[in-house]
Amino acid sequence: MNKTAVLLVNLGTPDSPKVSDVRKYLFEFLNDERVIDIPAFLRFILVNLIIVPFRAFKSAKLYENLWTDKGSPLLNYSISLSNKLQNSLGEDYKVYLAMRYQNPSLKNVLEEIRKDACIKIIVFPLFPQYASATTGSVYQKVMEIIKDWWVIPELVFANEFYDDVNFIEAISEIAKKYPISNYDHIIFSYHGLPNRQVDKSHSDLHSCLNCECEKIFRDEFRYCYKATCYQTTRLIAKALDIPEKKYTVSFQSRLDKNWLEPFSDEVLISLAKNGAKKVLVFSPAFVADCLETIVEIGYEYQNIFTEHGGEKVQLVESLNDHPLWVETLKKIILKLDRK
Repeated sequence: MNKTAVLLVNLGTPDSPKVSDVRKYLFEFLNDERVIDIPAFLRFILVNLIIVPFRAFKSAKLYENLWTDKGSPLLNYSISLSNKLQNSLGEDYKVYLAMRYQNPSLKNVLEEIRKDACIKIIVFPLFPQYASATTGSVYQKVMEIIKDWWVIPELVFANEFYDDVNFIEAISEIAKKYPISNYDHIIFSYHGLPNRQVDKSHSDLHSCLNCECEKIFRDEFRYCYKATCYQTTRLIAKALDIPEKKYTVSFQSRLDKNWLEPFSDEVLISLAKNGAKKVLVFSPAFVADCLETIVEIGYEYQNIFTEHGGEKVQLVESLNDHPLWVETLKKIILKLDRK
C-alpha cells in the first residue's frame, strides 16, 4: 500500500445501552490493570463480583439518556472526525479509528492495518493530558498486539497535546459563542483519577499532595495529569481573557474520596449556595462529547445546581468534528511524520 496509517484511538463505548452490552463494556474497561491499579486477585473480586453486577443496570439507564437515533455520540463524532481527517490528509495517509474498549476494537483494526501493509503507523490516542489509565493503556495494548507480527513497521506514538497552540485555539473558538461576562463563574471540569495514580507520575521525593504542580508548571510535571489539567486551563483562560478569580479547576466522575479534588459537583453546590445563577463549564479532557459531558455535566450537574439555588449550567461542547480540530490533528500528525 505504501501509505502511512494514522490510528485514532478513543476510550470506547458500549455497543448499545442494553444492560448486557454495558456489562461487557464495564467488564473490559474496569479489568484493565492501568484503570484499577490494585493486585489482580483483588481487582477480579472488586470488578466482577461487586462493581459490574451492581453498576451495569444504573449505567445502562444513563446510556439510554445519552443514546441518539444514530447511536453513541462519542462513536459518531469519532467516525465523522476520522472521515474528515482522511479527506484533509489526502492519499498518502489512511486513517483508521479504534476504541480502547469494545468496538471498533484495537485488535481488529490493527489486523486491518497489517493486511493493508502500511509502511508506518502513527498511533494517536485522543487524550489531551497523559494518564496511565488512558494514553498509557492504549500504548500497552497496541504493543501487546503488534509484538506478535512477523513484520513490524515503523511505529510513532503521539503523546499528550494539552499545550498545543491549535488545540487551545480550537477550544477557545467554540467557547466564544458563550460570552464570559454572562456567567457568574467558569468551571474547568476534568475527569478524575485516584490520587495514588497521580502520585506515581512524580519522583520518589514528591507526591501530588505536597508539591505545587497545580500552581507552577515545570517540565518535570509534564506527565502529571493534575499539572497538565491546570496548565490546559491557564492556556484557555489566557486565550479567552478569563481572570483567575473567575474560574475554578475541578474533577468529576470520582469513585471514592481519595481522588483528585476539588470535586466538580461540590464546587457547583458551593457556587449555588453563594448566589451564583449561571455557570459555564469546560471539559477539556474530552475531545468528543460523551456520557461524562452530555449526561453528567449537562443533566446531572444541572439538576444539582438548581436544587441548591442556581439556574443554568452551560456546557461548552467538546471539539467533536469541528474543522479547527481536524486541522489541529492534521498539523500534529504531519509534524510527527517529519521526525
